[in-house]
Formats: sequence, structure tokens, C-alpha cells
Amino acid sequence: MFAVDAGRHGFTIPVMGIAFTIDSPLKLARYGISSTVSLVDDLFLEQMRKHHSAECGDDYVPIKKNAPNGRALRVTAYLDFLDRQVGKQIQHMKTLPFEEGSDICRYFELLPDGELRSQYLAMMACEDAGEREKLELALREEVIPGAINCNIMTKLDRDRDHKGVVRELGDSDALAAARGFAKSTIDGSLILSAGMNPRLFAYLPTLEEFMPDENGYIRKRLVLKVSDFRSADVQSKVLAKKGIWVSEYRIESGLNCGGHAFATAGHLMGAILAEFKVKRVELQEKLMVTFNKARVKADRSTYEKPLRTHLTFQGGLGTAAEQAFLHDYYKVDSTAWGTPFLLVPEATTVDQTTREGLAGCKDDEIQLSPNSPLGVPFWNYINSASEQIRRTRIADGKPGSPCPKGHVALKWDFQEIPLCRASRNYQRRLLKILDESDKDAEAKKTEYTSITSPSCICHDLSGCATLDAGIDKKATPSICPGPNIVNFTKIVSLDEMLGHIYGRNNVMLRADRPHVFLRELELYIEDFYKQIAAEAPRLPKYEANLRAGIEHYRMVATEEFGADAAAFITRLDELLATVPNLEELAAQASAASQETATVAT
Repeated sequence: MFAVDAGRHGFTIPVMGIAFTIDSPLKLARYGISSTVSLVDDLFLEQMRKHHSAECGDDYVPIKKNAPNGRALRVTAYLDFLDRQVGKQIQHMKTLPFEEGSDICRYFELLPDGELRSQYLAMMACEDAGEREKLELALREEVIPGAINCNIMTKLDRDRDHKGVVRELGDSDALAAARGFAKSTIDGSLILSAGMNPRLFAYLPTLEEFMPDENGYIRKRLVLKVSDFRSADVQSKVLAKKGIWVSEYRIESGLNCGGHAFATAGHLMGAILAEFKVKRVELQEKLMVTFNKARVKADRSTYEKPLRTHLTFQGGLGTAAEQAFLHDYYKVDSTAWGTPFLLVPEATTVDQTTREGLAGCKDDEIQLSPNSPLGVPFWNYINSASEQIRRTRIADGKPGSPCPKGHVALKWDFQEIPLCRASRNYQRRLLKILDESDKDAEAKKTEYTSITSPSCICHDLSGCATLDAGIDKKATPSICPGPNIVNFTKIVSLDEMLGHIYGRNNVMLRADRPHVFLRELELYIEDFYKQIAAEAPRLPKYEANLRAGIEHYRMVATEEFGADAAAFITRLDELLATVPNLEELAAQASAASQETATVAT
């Protein structure tokens, strides 16, 4: 069965930026599709609650910006609003007739092929009135919503306000967001991304909502987004010692994904998934011992069997065959499809101009850029309004964003207050220092580009929604799709996209798209060359991991890909031939050095 938070479907829609999935539950949950809301910007959540409350006729009581515990309260209020509206949608859907064009029919028609969809089709074909009525009644009880899940990027955890004043204990960004999630009425998961945050991990046990009930069910579940098995092992062990159970490991490609890219040291997705497949049960059993010890210490009841931990995957999926293979071979419980849904207006929130630009974008318009003020490589659509205004400001001699929100104001270079690397204030100060330095013109030019590269990823990343909703008509949206977006070249309906995911139709018109594993390998080889040029540490390990991953793919293709194996292996060999051999490079460098020395002598 699919992971609990995949709803009725074999996939979920992961968090995308700050805005793109901000109200996806209102659009999708009634069809049994789960999606994920970003909790980065609580003021933006408040704006969206006000906007949607007016549209839904729901009472709206504002939570002031400086209200005590305001961030947590705004998170709770928005999630409660979503939960309330989805509940109303489901109750209404259950009253609808089973007739063409009805939402309740659409609910079942969108499902993957399986027992429940078959029951629906049998009911629709039934001509006996009494029997059909019984079948309809049974199906109405099967209408359940998709989950409302949430995401916290653990690196964004400011513990000071915009003036640099230390906040009250528990009011740092990540902790307040976690508390707001915990106190909401939703039954869903909190997904932690971007690594371990000791302060947040220590805080979670104080929130009773994350604890399992007597049957082992956890209403507020914890998900770790990880890039390899070791990361899952280390983080879940820390949490288990604190009495927190991890309900899901979401394996995300280090490079073949949207937003920030956290590349591994050459670990490829197939090899990572294979390790989870082999060690998954052992890890659960080991963690359960640690978890029960923590429960005893806290005077709580223990459990005889390990609680369930799901395994999910995200990162560049593009075909029904790839999805089915991950389920069948690596035994993932569900997958996450993100970037393709940016072209589905019924699923995500993107303003029309930006969405139309994405639908026709070329390979060179989606770049792994230095634009994130966090200093982490960032997939960016370079023709977004945000990028255009960034370049215009530079041309006008006024680089940098006004920084109206400051969610990534984390730099203390100038002591008095924390600043964002994308802000005008920060860039102006650095450029003044650069201008007064004695560096040569070429060095200054290079550093100038580096200083002015960061762009706004909090205010501008919410621009797609605030512009679309009419909240901010001057917004300059930023958008950060993964490289997979170039394979989906048109705006499509929800029915078309789900049909594509389940193999009922095809919306990907690009015939030369490489397999998801091969595309990730291409990206890692490109990254390996960058690491070599930068003389990064652990290069031998990087090369060894790449070569091991390639051999894993060769084995899998030979055993599992049938008629497609030959083409896959041919391309695999072509890519293998481009993997740098560090020993040969070292020998060449040594020979060149000796030759230079001889000539000099």
C-alpha cells in the first residue's frame, strides 16, 4: 500500500519554493492527492489566509505582525483554515450524484488502476438500480482527502529579529513553525529538509502531538528528507534517543531536483535506494530499541514491533515506467512529482506569465546558479521577472534587493544587524570595500559578479502567488524548477498529468529525454569536473562512488530493463567514458610539471 501521506495515489506533490504549493491542498486534497506547504514565510501564509478566506466566505481575524507567539499562531491559523476547507469539500463531494462531470466521479477517475477504480467502473456500468445504490454508498465512504503536509528548511532558523534582538526561547523560525504545525488540526507530516538542526531536534520532544498513541499511530508525523542512507541513520538515531520516531525517509536526488541542490559525494540515486532496500528493516529494528529506551526514560509505554517507516523518492521522475520501476524494484512506498506540476494550473500557484515562460523554456534557461543567498547552488529560471529585475538593478548601478522580509538575513559581517546576501544594504557595503581595495581590474570584476549574484528567494519566491492573487501587483516572481521542466513543454490539465503518471496517456513530447538515472549521472559528472577544478576534498571518494553507481546501473539494466537495456547501457558506457580518472590526471599533471622544470633548467 502507498505511504500514508500519499493519500489514494502512488505519489505526492512535494514542497516547491515558498509559493507554488502554498494552496495546493485547496486544489488537490479533495481528489485524494497529498501536497506540501512551505512554512518559511508566516506573513505570506497570513496574506494567503486573508485572500482565500474572502473567496471562501470564511471568517478572517488577522494576527498582527508583532503579536506574541505570532509566527506559530499564523502557521496554525493557515493550516486550520486549509483543514477546515478541505473537510467541507469532502463532505460536499460525498453528496454529489455519480454522473458525468461530477467531482465525485472525477475523484475515482483520477485514481491509478486498482481495486477501488475498478469498483467505481463496475458501479458506473451497473444497470440494476438497487445494486447500483449499494455500490454508490460504499464508494462514498471511500472518499478520503489527501494529506496536508508541511515543510521546514532547517537551515532557516533565525533566533534574532530584524534588529538583531535575541528572541524568546522557542521562538526561532524553525521552532515556532514546528509548534504552529503541531498545534494545528491537520493530520499530516512535517518534512525536515536541508540537514540536521540540533536546536529543532531537541525541541520536538516537547511537542506532545509528535508522539504515537497506544496503537502506534502518529497524528503529526515526522519526515526526513535525506540524500543518502548514512544521513538517515544518523539523524533518525538522534531523534530516536529523544523519543521521536521518523515515519518516512524521503530520498531526494542531490542534483536532479528543483530549488537548492545539495550534491552528495557522487552517490547516485540507484545505489542509495539499493542500500535502503537492503538495510531498511535492520535500521527500523535498531531504532526501535533506542526509541523504546527513550520512552521508558520518559515514563511512557513501549511497543513490541517497530513502528512503520515509509520510503519515498523524488528527483526528476518523468514517466510511468520509471515510477513503476521504483515501486517494484526498490520497494519505495510512494514517489514525489514536483517540477512537472508547475505546468498544471489546477495543482500549483504560478502567475500566467511565468507559467507560459516555463512551458517553452530551453535547456540553457534552467541553470544551477549561485543566485541563492544561502550560498548553496540553486536551480533557477534565468528569465523570471526576479532575475530580470536583478540584472536591471545591476545595470542601473543599484544592485541588490530591498529585502522586505529578511527570512535569510543570516550574515553578521557588519555586526550591528543580520543581513541577507541578496540585500541592497549588504551588497552596497561589500562593493564599497571592493572598490577601495587594491585588487586589479580583472579580480574586481570577478568579485563584483560574485557579490551581486545572489537574488531574493523569500519575497520574490512568493511573488507567483501574490501576483496571481492580486495581493501584490508589482511582484517580480522568482521560480526554481528542476532541470526536468524542459521535458514538459506545454500547460496541461490535472487529468492529463495524472494520466501521464499512471501511463494512460503521454504529455511529455520530448523524445530525447534521458532516463531519470542517466540524467542524474550527467549532472553528477558535470559537478565532478567542477569539484576537480576547485580542488575540493574527497575527490577519490567522489570518483569511486560514481563508478560504483554506474556498475549498479549496469547490473540493474541487464536484469530488469528487458528490451530497453541495450540503449540504456550504451548511453551508460558513453557517460562512463567521460568520468575523469584522477590517477591519470595526477600523472599528467606531474609529467607536465617535470617538463616545465626541465625547460626552465
